[in-house]
Amino acid sequence: MLTLDDFDFDLPPDLIAQHPAAERTASRLLHVAGTALHDCRFADLPQLVAPGDLLVFNDTRVIKARLLGRKESGGQIEVMIERIADARHAVAMIRASKSPKPGSRIVLEEAIALTVTGRTGEQGEFFALELEATADGKRCDLYELVERHGRLPLPPYIEHAAAGADETRYQTVYARAPGAVAAPTAGLHFDDALLALLAAQGVELAWLTLHVGAGTFQPVRVHNLAEHRMHRERFEIPQATVDAIARTRARGGRVIAVGTTSLRALEAAAQGGALHAGPAETDIFITPGYAFRVVDRLVTNFHLPKSTLLMLVSAFAGVAPMRAAYRHAVAERYRFFSYGDAMLLERNNDAI
Repeated sequence: MLTLDDFDFDLPPDLIAQHPAAERTASRLLHVAGTALHDCRFADLPQLVAPGDLLVFNDTRVIKARLLGRKESGGQIEVMIERIADARHAVAMIRASKSPKPGSRIVLEEAIALTVTGRTGEQGEFFALELEATADGKRCDLYELVERHGRLPLPPYIEHAAAGADETRYQTVYARAPGAVAAPTAGLHFDDALLALLAAQGVELAWLTLHVGAGTFQPVRVHNLAEHRMHRERFEIPQATVDAIARTRARGGRVIAVGTTSLRALEAAAQGGALHAGPAETDIFITPGYAFRVVDRLVTNFHLPKSTLLMLVSAFAGVAPMRAAYRHAVAERYRFFSYGDAMLLERNNDAI
């Protein structure tokens, strides 16, 4: 039985990318096909796919979900919005020396007054927040306030505060649907010219939306993986994408998920067998032994040691091939994590 320690590896800190490559397509690309490893550039992707293949992208957009503020008692807090439910309600993580109690008041960025209405989540890890009415009775929209006063939530392993360049480079060029607190980072390597080149050579492009939650950065705290519970995330798959996948299957093409978020949405929507369109939520936890139903190939970045995403890619390409690929990537000094380099993985149903 695989445990948390099976997904650990030594990563030199200087390989954690703190800034993106000069150009989106200038990253390196490690092609992993079973035991075969091929060092490429991301700009080589058109030569690694074929006419009739389908690329499925996650078009979520990162919101300015990080806000600083204070409790009514004066204590400083940091808030990470997990989900904006409607114009007045949100769910968030709150860091403070002492957690705010239900019924207490917090003020964020000297501009957003909220009431803590309770705790939520499977372990009560989130706080439910309600926007206070203004004294003049004007209608306020929580999403607009967060976008106006919040800060881009860069991952915890990026050591600088979000700057102007991050506002652009920590979004995909096709980001459309606001709601994520972290970028679907495999998509950061694509620019408009590469997308146009892929389409021109007969590769079909399709879209879905999965709003990445703050739980994506939460560590696995149990040794027995069967005891770990994922945070739920919202996703929606258009009927047009379901139809595109059916066309791809009919012509013998391959379904290529761009990012683990795209893969998780597709596999979650096919849990009953057939792939279903529409909105849903998922807490799917993909570990070795999982039988993939939809995705044939995966474009992804390099992931954290002991992370659920490393477990997912190991399930997809095989534990042994992934261990070899990560050893190779460290030895060849690939850049890791959100602003780092990428991999193209072939599904390997035989390797464990």
